[in-house]
This record gives sequence, C-alpha cells and structure tokens, in this order.
Amino acid sequence: MKSGRHAKILDIISEYRIETQDELLKRLKDEGYKATQATISRDIKDLRLVKTLGSDGKYRYTAGSRSSSDIRSNFAALFSSSVSSIEAAQNIVVIKTLSGMAQAVCAALDSNNFTAVVGTIAGDDTIFIACRSAQLAESLIEELKKLI
Repeated sequence: MKSGRHAKILDIISEYRIETQDELLKRLKDEGYKATQATISRDIKDLRLVKTLGSDGKYRYTAGSRSSSDIRSNFAALFSSSVSSIEAAQNIVVIKTLSGMAQAVCAALDSNNFTAVVGTIAGDDTIFIACRSAQLAESLIEELKKLI
C-alpha cells in the first residue's frame, strides 16, 4: 500500500501543481487512496519532496534529489510486491500486476531509465514495454525477474 501510494504521489506532483499537503491529500483521495494529513506528512518526508519556486512565483512540491541506490531500492520493493508475471512477445515485454498497480509500477520503471526500453504504457493491471530488440527484451525480463 505504502509503495503504491508513494508512486501515486510522485505521479500527482509531476502532473499537477501541488502547493499544500491538503491539495495532495485531496488528489490522493480522488485517486482512491485513503490517507490522513499525518500520513501525507510522513510520505513527503520519506519521498524527500521539497517545495520549489516555480516560474509563476508560486511554490510547489517536487521530488528532491535522490541517489540512484534509493531509486533502485524503492523500485525493487514496489516491483516485487505488485508484479505477478512477466512475458515477452518479440520486442514487447508484458508485465501483469495486481489490479490498480500497473501505472505505479510503470512510473517507477520509467524512472530507472533502462537502456533497452524505448517506451512504456500502462493500464490497470498490465504494462507494455517496447524494447529496442527481441534480445534486449529477453535481457530486460531476466533483470526484472530477479526482483520478483
């Protein structure tokens, strides 16, 4: 739950200008997540979100700098707890997740910048990953299966 909520928070702050914890809490509730202000406050600390000044003169939450080991660790935890299967079809990798988790897993996957990946798309419980070649798709699957 926590890792899914964290991924959704990162999605929300990248898509919307979020100025307050109350705004973030409302967006999360709109997305079907149950949380309290105290939970949001801890999530902001855990995710190392910072308020930055935008070009419009208003502050908004953004993801602070994080080490690549933090990103890999969070991705591994989310991936292992959410993914049920991984298969290839030529240069396309198909990942099945728990219901409602595909977009969070896909966003986390995108943040890892895998060189084999050309692009991704996520639904509710399925992710399609276009790879540069069938061989790279197989290599990606091997790497991802180690996380399950």
